[in-house]
Amino acid sequence: MIYENLPVHVGFIMDGNGRWAKKRGLPRKLGHREGAKAFKKCADHCMKLGIKFATFYAFSTENQKRPEDEVEALLKLFDDYLDDIREMDAKNARLRFIGELSFFPDSTREKMLEAENATKNNTGFTCSLALNYGGRDEILHAVKRLVTEGCNLSALNEDTFGDYLYTKGLPDVDLIIRTGGEQRLSNFLIWQAAYAEYYYTDTFFPDFGKRELDKAFEEFAERGRRFGGV
Repeated sequence: MIYENLPVHVGFIMDGNGRWAKKRGLPRKLGHREGAKAFKKCADHCMKLGIKFATFYAFSTENQKRPEDEVEALLKLFDDYLDDIREMDAKNARLRFIGELSFFPDSTREKMLEAENATKNNTGFTCSLALNYGGRDEILHAVKRLVTEGCNLSALNEDTFGDYLYTKGLPDVDLIIRTGGEQRLSNFLIWQAAYAEYYYTDTFFPDFGKRELDKAFEEFAERGRRFGGV
């Protein structure tokens, strides 16, 4: 399908993995594993359509409060995914990881760094994974850096402040898609989403594929974006 108006940067709040599993009488960790498969499908479809940037909300700062076995399963899932980095590299895709990554084991962070370095020159698509990420935490982190580095406040504006965020170098998000039936931002890209469009669906993320993604893009294409203008 060809669209006249596609977002440059799409954000995904991948919600409903646990409820998808519960509905089927399965452990929540299996829902997350199916969600990882849906993530790959969404990333592939974005690439095929020519979208340049996508950011996936994979693990929030609040997710640390979940049961220990579920958090451990998520960490294992991230680690397993990093072993498949060659797949993204072969598609000319760049990988980025945003968030407070010190939460992760050293071995996982080393894999993240290797993945970023291996794909940093790829230009076809930038896929960012928000891990141990929170929008408020990101802004606080930026402010602390500003103070520590002695920023010239008279030169500070929205663009220069953006250089202190985890998303430095990424354009603001145009469209945020949330699956799973909830209709809130949940601390995701709260600075970058100032003029984003929102698309909500009841579909749980493991069932969110090409057809559902096309529906979101079709609706986005019909919206008039005025960015505060008339």
